[in-house]
Amino acid sequence: MGCAPYQPSLKTFRTFAAMNDVLGQAIYDYHHKLGKHKLWIHNHYGPKEEMPVATYFRTEDDMPDLEWLALNECRGKILDVGAAAGCHALLLQERNFDVTAMDISPLAVQVMSARGVIKTLPADIYRYQHEQFDTILLLMNGIGLAGTVDGLKLLLNHFKLLLKPGGQIICDSSDIAYLYDEIPFPEDRYYGEISYQYQYKGQKTDWFNWLYADEEIMHRTAAECGYQMEVLVEDEYGQYLARLTM
Repeated sequence: MGCAPYQPSLKTFRTFAAMNDVLGQAIYDYHHKLGKHKLWIHNHYGPKEEMPVATYFRTEDDMPDLEWLALNECRGKILDVGAAAGCHALLLQERNFDVTAMDISPLAVQVMSARGVIKTLPADIYRYQHEQFDTILLLMNGIGLAGTVDGLKLLLNHFKLLLKPGGQIICDSSDIAYLYDEIPFPEDRYYGEISYQYQYKGQKTDWFNWLYADEEIMHRTAAECGYQMEVLVEDEYGQYLARLTM
């Protein structure tokens, strides 16, 4: 069936803005060693799953090859969208990049700063348009914050305001068709549009949409928005890393 896709992280900006900061609290508690509570994620296609909070704190040695390549492809002034605990921003800092780590979660931003991220930005990506960057980075399927295919068009068009001439978007996603080996494909939406709900210490978020875009959908949507797409790497599980340029 293949490995499970990356779960959505602290990267859903517009959706999480109206929620309790459940994920931020989980990251904050983990960093400050405030108990060993589990972070759960509910979905509509199977039982709930535990999301290990340690994932947001992993070091370079713990990262998959796809993320190593993504970091190696970064250039110039970088915006790390949905930086969570700042693991990617910290590595880019070590390489002397000018990197800004953005997240809508105030608690996550506190943790990033405490861990040594120099430039942090508590902001909603859809409302932010104050600077331009050479690279916009979205890892752990961060592009999924678009929620739907239509939302992906909206997000890619917004990124045009944030990219310098010659700039690039580095993102990963995956084809999750294997989830439907035993259940029927949805008839009312693209099969990569998934609904999730987080739960931590008795608190739950509202249900929110997350997008897993297969290569064909990503390529077609990017082209409609005026981007060229290059697949940098893909694996046998349908996960891939892409570069989008104007």
